[in-house]
Amino acid sequence: MTVTKGLEGVVATTSSVSSIIDDTLTYAGYNIDELAEHASFEEVIYLLWHRKLPNQKELAELVELLGENASLPEEVLNHFKTYPINNVHPMAALRSAVSLLSLYDEEADVMNNDANYRKAVRLQAKIPTIVTAFSRVRKGLEPVAPRKDLSFASNFLYMLSGEEPTAIAEEAFNKALVLHADHELNASTFTARVCVATLSDVYSGVTSAIGALKGPLHGGANEAVMKMLTEIGSVENVEPYILDKLNNKEKIMGFGHRVYRKGDPRAKHLKAMSEKLTNLTGEPKWYEMSTRIEEIVTTSKPLPPNVDFYSASVYHSLGIDHDLFTPIFAVSRVSGWLAHILEQYDNNRLIRPRAEYSGPGKQVYVPIDKRG
Repeated sequence: MTVTKGLEGVVATTSSVSSIIDDTLTYAGYNIDELAEHASFEEVIYLLWHRKLPNQKELAELVELLGENASLPEEVLNHFKTYPINNVHPMAALRSAVSLLSLYDEEADVMNNDANYRKAVRLQAKIPTIVTAFSRVRKGLEPVAPRKDLSFASNFLYMLSGEEPTAIAEEAFNKALVLHADHELNASTFTARVCVATLSDVYSGVTSAIGALKGPLHGGANEAVMKMLTEIGSVENVEPYILDKLNNKEKIMGFGHRVYRKGDPRAKHLKAMSEKLTNLTGEPKWYEMSTRIEEIVTTSKPLPPNVDFYSASVYHSLGIDHDLFTPIFAVSRVSGWLAHILEQYDNNRLIRPRAEYSGPGKQVYVPIDKRG
C-alpha cells in the first residue's frame, strides 16, 4: 500500500457530474465560463441532475417543483427560536435543521430512485428557506415566506431582506450560485458519497456534507477573507498587513487550490462582479483592497486567487451578513451534492479505504493490578 496524505492525486471513483481537466471546470461537459455568463441556476440544477440542459417544458416543471417545496414545516421554523442564538453559527443551524427536516419527510427512508429524486427536490428547495429564516429569527424578525414568481436567486435575496432585489443583485447572486454548484470530488462531496455509500439516506448524506463544508479550509474560506478585509480596513493598510502575514508564513485565505495550477477559472467572474457591485454601492475600497492583495500575494508566490477570494466582497456588497457566506455556499453546492448522491446510489460500492498502521506493535496485555 502507498500512503497519499489527504488522498491528493488519488482517483476514488468515476463521475459524469463535473470535471476539472487542465484547469478547466465543466458541468456535465459544459464549460463553467459559458454557464456563468448565460445560465440560470435552475438550468444548472437540472444539468447536474440529468446531465443535459433542460428544454423550456423541463425547466418550467423543475421551477414549479422547487416553488411548491420551498416552505418549511412549522416545527422547523419554531425550532430556530429554541437555539441559543448568540452562540450558534449559521452553519451549525443549517446542519441541525437539515437533519431535523428528515423527521417530517414521510419518504426519508424510502430508497427507490423516484423517492430519492423527490427528496433531492425538497432539499434543494428548502435549504435557502432554512438559511434565510434562521438569519431573520436570530435578529428577532419573522421569516419571509418564499414566492413562486421569483427566480431561485431573487427569491433567496427576497426571503433574506423582505425586499425584491435589484436586477444587478439578482444577476450577481445567480452567477455566484452557478459558479459554486459543483466542483468534482471536493471534501464535502466526497463526505456525502462516503455517507450514502453505506446506503444511508439522502438527508444523512447532505447533513454530512454540510458538516464538511463548515470547515475554514473548505466552505469557510470566504467568510475568513471578509474578516481579513475588515481587519485591513483601507487600501493603505494592505501592504504592511499582507507582508507581515507572508513574513510570518501565515496562510492568506482565498488563495491557491489543490487541483488548479494556473488559477481557479471561477475567480475571474466574481472579480468582475465585485468591481461592478462595490462601485454601485459606493464602497470600491473592498475591490481595490482585494486587487492589491492579489498583486502582493501573486508576486510573492505562485498562488492565484480562488473562488472564495472575490465572492467575499460580492456577498458583502449584496448586504449579506458575513457568517452567512458559507451557508450560501451550501445553498448552491447542495445541487452538486445531490447529483453525486444520486449517482452513488445508481452504481454503489461501499467506500472503505485502508490506513497504514503507525502505532506500537507486539503489545502484551497486563492485568490492571500489575500495571505501573
